[in-house]
Amino acid sequence: MPAQIEDYALIGNCRSAALVNRDGALDWLCLPRFDAPAVFAALLGNEENGRWRIAPSDPVEHSTRRYLDDTLVLETTWTTASGRARVLDCMPLGEHNAVLRIVEGLAGETAFEMDLVLRFDYGRSVPWVEKLDPLTLSAVAGPDRLILRSSTQTHGRDHHSVARFRVGPGERQVFSLCHQASHLPVQPGCDVDHDLQQTIDQWQAFAARCPEVGPYTGLVRRSLLTLKAMTYAPTGGMVAAVTTSLPERVGGERNWDYRYCWLRDATMTLLALMNLGYFDEAQAWREWLLRSVAGNPEQMQIMYGLAGERDLAEFTLPWLPGYERSQPVRVGNAASEQRQLDIYGELADAMSQAIKGGLPRHPRSSAIARSILPYLQSIWREPDEGIWEVRGGRQHFVHSKVMAWVAFDRAASLAETTEEDRERGAYYRQVADQIRNEVCERGLDASRQYFVQAYGSSELDASLLQIALTGFLPVQDPRFLRTLEQIERRLLRNGLLLRYDSDSCSDGLTPGEGTFLVCSFWLADVYVLLGRQAEAQALYERLTGLCNDLGLLAEQYDPAGKRMLGNFPQAFSHIGIINTALNLHRAQCPVRDRARTCNL
Repeated sequence: MPAQIEDYALIGNCRSAALVNRDGALDWLCLPRFDAPAVFAALLGNEENGRWRIAPSDPVEHSTRRYLDDTLVLETTWTTASGRARVLDCMPLGEHNAVLRIVEGLAGETAFEMDLVLRFDYGRSVPWVEKLDPLTLSAVAGPDRLILRSSTQTHGRDHHSVARFRVGPGERQVFSLCHQASHLPVQPGCDVDHDLQQTIDQWQAFAARCPEVGPYTGLVRRSLLTLKAMTYAPTGGMVAAVTTSLPERVGGERNWDYRYCWLRDATMTLLALMNLGYFDEAQAWREWLLRSVAGNPEQMQIMYGLAGERDLAEFTLPWLPGYERSQPVRVGNAASEQRQLDIYGELADAMSQAIKGGLPRHPRSSAIARSILPYLQSIWREPDEGIWEVRGGRQHFVHSKVMAWVAFDRAASLAETTEEDRERGAYYRQVADQIRNEVCERGLDASRQYFVQAYGSSELDASLLQIALTGFLPVQDPRFLRTLEQIERRLLRNGLLLRYDSDSCSDGLTPGEGTFLVCSFWLADVYVLLGRQAEAQALYERLTGLCNDLGLLAEQYDPAGKRMLGNFPQAFSHIGIINTALNLHRAQCPVRDRARTCNL
């Protein structure tokens, strides 16, 4: 059985990432990229699907873990009856993919065991393992090779590579696992001390650029480091999570592959980065965005691969039993083929916020807008699958229409800033007004008191909070206030928001899931807009109190079972930590800037 989701730590190198359990087992790692086949897949199965464990062989009396200050270098300290030692785990930053695991004795003498189970292709393929020398192993399967270099000898046992050793004060044992293409000559090993120190220095330099955010500075800085670790350095794309198929309901089928880049994350990501002064990272994300969406607007997708790849075909891995028997285990994401009208608004809002935040106008953005907006004008009245990527058929989702309005509103505001484009801006404003009029006519419940999930529906949806957060209507509009009351009454579970009630909504899947954490951050932001500061702060503290001991947060939380659910760590959740902290701390806060229709 894998650990609970919150028991994992993240290490990464801005190309891939690994999850390390409290018991010293590295249970998840994909190489050479976030979306590559896993070489350790015990997270979705058992140790025979691949894992790497280094831990004391004697009973553990006490253990602690932390990140070295403002880094992604994990330190786990173990105490046994005979001694005390620590293990440092990290993935060095740079062009190569490697994992370093360094065992150091601190007091007494501590006995350790190392158990390496290499399984390529998501736990399916046992590689050909051979010794290159007494301290070096090579494991090959198809195009991939892993090289284990160690300071102590290993031996084979039942397709495992194992070692036993002891460390006393000042003694250490070093293990490095490096990935390379199998057809190339064996590459030289890394300089462990140099790579470790350089990685510490680079993470700390990145974190040092974060400004003070009052009492939330530590949370914000850790979330920034997490988002940076989830960014694919060669292209600037940011994955939604580093895992696939961690369930939204344990034992259920709501298991998706999140190792891709969603357009939907764009605006909130840019706001988070720019408002903290990380303009280089914001610009790299915008560059990825504009490269990915370039082309025929009819072919624009809701998500792309790390370099903008479009083919994200979904298939299942039947040999993996899934996290706590949650099947199926999926690779790829069929939602990439859905129609979701909100992405056009997300793109327009991201471009608008980038300019407002100080990034120079991109030479391609105007041309893309002139291509996309006519297409959106021709389709915004059609149904779609909506923000939550339902698999139960298209509907006229209110949030989707609101975001179509955002696209024309932001385009109008940008066009109105130049004399030659004012006529075009006036036309965009007319289209925006048409959309708003229709939503306010057809998007209300039967009593015409509050907005509903979709035209003709009686269901609520947390995405309706974006009506105020985007400036579609003022936060004090009576229709929105009544919508907020309904959302609070019908979607709150132990103080946290469902995105919608899957027990009553037909979304094409078996009912039941956790509370969707980013929705609760949106609720806190709405409270800020309403001046309900104490409620916003209380909700924020409730949400951040759900982070694990290392400051990491998953996609969802089960208030009844008191555990995290969904893929981990989740970019949306960590963006929420940052943006809501800024909204609480700064008088001129991002949520107020965004809620005002842009006037640039």
